[in-house]
Amino acid sequence: MIALSRFFPLLPALLLAGCVNLAPTYEQPQAPVPSQWTASGLGETRADIGWKGFFLDARLRQVIEQALGNNRDLRVAALNVDKARAQYRIQRATLLPSVSAGVSGSHSRTPASVSGADSASTSHQYSAELGFSSYELDLFGRVRNLSDAALESYLALEQTQRSTQISLVAEVANAWLTLAADRALLQLAEETLASQQASYSLQQRSHALGNTSGLALAQAQSTVESARGDVASYQSQIQQDRNALNLLVGDTVADALLPAGLGSDSAQLLEIPAALPSSVLQQRPDVLAAEHELKAANADIGAARAAFFPSISLTAAAGSSSTALNNLFSGGSGAWSFAPSISLPLFDGGTNRANLDVAKSDQAIQLATYEQTLQSAFREVADALAVRSTLEQRLDAQLALTDATDKSYQLSDALYRNGASSYLEALDAQRSLYAARQDLISLQLTEQSNRITLYKVLGGGFAE
Repeated sequence: MIALSRFFPLLPALLLAGCVNLAPTYEQPQAPVPSQWTASGLGETRADIGWKGFFLDARLRQVIEQALGNNRDLRVAALNVDKARAQYRIQRATLLPSVSAGVSGSHSRTPASVSGADSASTSHQYSAELGFSSYELDLFGRVRNLSDAALESYLALEQTQRSTQISLVAEVANAWLTLAADRALLQLAEETLASQQASYSLQQRSHALGNTSGLALAQAQSTVESARGDVASYQSQIQQDRNALNLLVGDTVADALLPAGLGSDSAQLLEIPAALPSSVLQQRPDVLAAEHELKAANADIGAARAAFFPSISLTAAAGSSSTALNNLFSGGSGAWSFAPSISLPLFDGGTNRANLDVAKSDQAIQLATYEQTLQSAFREVADALAVRSTLEQRLDAQLALTDATDKSYQLSDALYRNGASSYLEALDAQRSLYAARQDLISLQLTEQSNRITLYKVLGGGFAE
């Protein structure tokens, strides 16, 4: 509420100066995170690489493109953006007067008993006009701040759509890689089953000749049945992987676009840049969305402050009026009206003050949300870097372990075939080799998935 004696001296200056923006001056908050991550160990490439440059496998790129065109979640996000864009256009339109044209006619009959004449009278009235009604002069920025808030909300949803797109790309890539790893595990299980079935057949013949104990034969059979169970399990898992990939893509993925396995020529991914500053997080879509919401709350404060000041509205129309339709546009039939109005908030029971307090609270909430979003983003990157900092050593160690286990199996098998060692030692070495190869495939999947995670938590890259 404002005293009239304080307002009226200011009115001419305000009319000359135009709109006064009562919203607080926006300044980007300082990021509450360190300027650099402590973990490193990354390659050296550009930070703004697009997803087509990051995913090097041509089949995977085609699957991702298919998902971007068909996925229902992404479609809903795009439609929400379209809706927000339309709502912003509606709010922005209030900055301009709404001009309308109209033609009307009225006819009335008055009985003689009412008019006092000897007979009933009939009157006609025709009019045509062009004008606008209730157009608010935005002297204190209320309408403009509401328009700015709608714009920032639209931009926030646009970033939410981009975040959904990044998540979809990452999920599709991970699902595709998981299918590749499970196919590699199935191939390993099938190879192990064939080898163990051959060994079991030898054990059966040896047992028939009395050269192998029943215990060794039973243990050989147990390894065959275990491998058979693994093959069936991986076959089922691969089918589930395909179902999950089809759901993400929104369509059935062609067999030609599916990975054969997790080999060196499959699912290659680009390295992530080294020594990135934490300021790159401010380009993450969720961080940008939180900042747009903060800007919208900032504009809402300006709109709430403007409610304390007078509101001036204009209604005007110009046209012609006549009692006869054929004389509607003849000379001398011109008519016009002009009806300005002013609304002074003298007493509202504290509503305007409460609305301003709500707007300030919302702004404080959005500021805290923005800072929390930045901190969460920093931790996501730090966690992914922590995993990556030891992946190279883990892969080297697992490769060395697999090689050593393979040599151990080859020696044990040779000794067994020459009668210098028991079959149980060769069988144990074979089991160890099988487990080591499974662990190696799982670790290779972890390494590839970690690159995708880093790409996602750093905000992705959609420079095409």
